[in-house]
Amino acid sequence: MLTAVVTFSGPSIEVSFPQDLVAAEESEGAEGPENDLNPIAPEPKEMLWGFGSFVVMAIAIRYWLFPKVRSGMQRRYDHIHDDFEQAETLTAAARAEVAEYEAQVASVRADAHSRIDAARATLEAERSERLAELDARISEKKAAAAAQVEAARVAAEDQVNAAVTDVATTAGRIATGRTPSPDAVTAAVAEASGRGVSA
Repeated sequence: MLTAVVTFSGPSIEVSFPQDLVAAEESEGAEGPENDLNPIAPEPKEMLWGFGSFVVMAIAIRYWLFPKVRSGMQRRYDHIHDDFEQAETLTAAARAEVAEYEAQVASVRADAHSRIDAARATLEAERSERLAELDARISEKKAAAAAQVEAARVAAEDQVNAAVTDVATTAGRIATGRTPSPDAVTAAVAEASGRGVSA
């Protein structure tokens, strides 16, 4: 065993080894490794226990843990496969429902278009009928207005002829000093108005 002498002198510390002790330790150290066993090399008993543990663990893993892991993986695979098939079934059902919905929408649109066309045809027929009625009324009103205008023209012509006859009678009386014959004045006015009409 190595012995050291420690001395304190103020703030410094001195450590010294006696020479005879150092030499004895070195001689023991030189002889020691030759007699010591190798600490890295395993003993046969340890190798036997390690190999036995390995064999037990390998058997336990092969016949107990591995089947459980394999069955768990198989259950997981089956579950995923079932979920995938169920998802495909739901997708197919959803696509069928979408196709049915689109068919119903197309049918409703066709029905709506046919109804709109029928309503448009009905409105067009009613419009044509109303226009025909309005044209008939307008024609009737035009005919009535033309008849009124003609009646007013005839009445005005009679009044004008009567006034012209009076004027002509007065003018003939003033010019000649005698009253002209009403038949002659009427014939002259009729002839003048006939010329005026023909002109």
